[in-house]
Amino acid sequence: MDAGIDPGRDAGIESTAGGADCADTLDLRLPDELVALLAEGERRIGGAQDDLLDGVGDWGPVTTGAGVFQLVPVRLERDLRVISRWMNDPAVAAFWELAGPEAVTETHLRTQLDGDGRSVPCLGVLDGMPMSYWELYRADLDPLARHYASRPHDTGIHLLIGSVANRGRGLGTSLLRAVADLVLDHRPSCARVVAEPDLRNTPSVSAFLSAGFRFFAEVDLPDKRAALMVRDRALRALL
Repeated sequence: MDAGIDPGRDAGIESTAGGADCADTLDLRLPDELVALLAEGERRIGGAQDDLLDGVGDWGPVTTGAGVFQLVPVRLERDLRVISRWMNDPAVAAFWELAGPEAVTETHLRTQLDGDGRSVPCLGVLDGMPMSYWELYRADLDPLARHYASRPHDTGIHLLIGSVANRGRGLGTSLLRAVADLVLDHRPSCARVVAEPDLRNTPSVSAFLSAGFRFFAEVDLPDKRAALMVRDRALRALL
């Protein structure tokens, strides 16, 4: 799987299912108050504070050029159906390789949810609508660290956008920049945000570049040749 916006057909953003998924996503539009309550619920049950990423569920909303955006940690009983549908879009499946029954996606999510908190799966909620799937992970504790000169607390990003209506208009770039800023704002020990999209996915690489990441290196991973992208805290104001 690519770290970042892998199967993107638009300007660097992972795409997913078409009309049927759009309908499911629209049905899940949430008022701001409910989004806040969901995030608070995650915090109270410990999910947001037991991770190794400084409590992603506590980071709260941020205003972007596209609207108010928030990362809400995944709960299987609430989110599995829509995430599985997104994973079954052919463009997403080509890179994430999680097409199939809901059990396939459930296994992938449970590995993170039942782990030690080094990877946190989240819904991306924009103006009250769940519209993207994110994974924030400790790149320095990930197998990726064997393939580049990692530093303590390097934080990685995986992303896909769920609705065709949200593709092709620069939304991926806007949200990537916002999430990278959230990481740097809430993880003072993290000096770099990293991603490793497939080199074949030039729209994805372009989106990272537009979001303030720089091309660091080509790396041979077990399942792909990737473009290692890095957003440095020290260069944050310049890129």
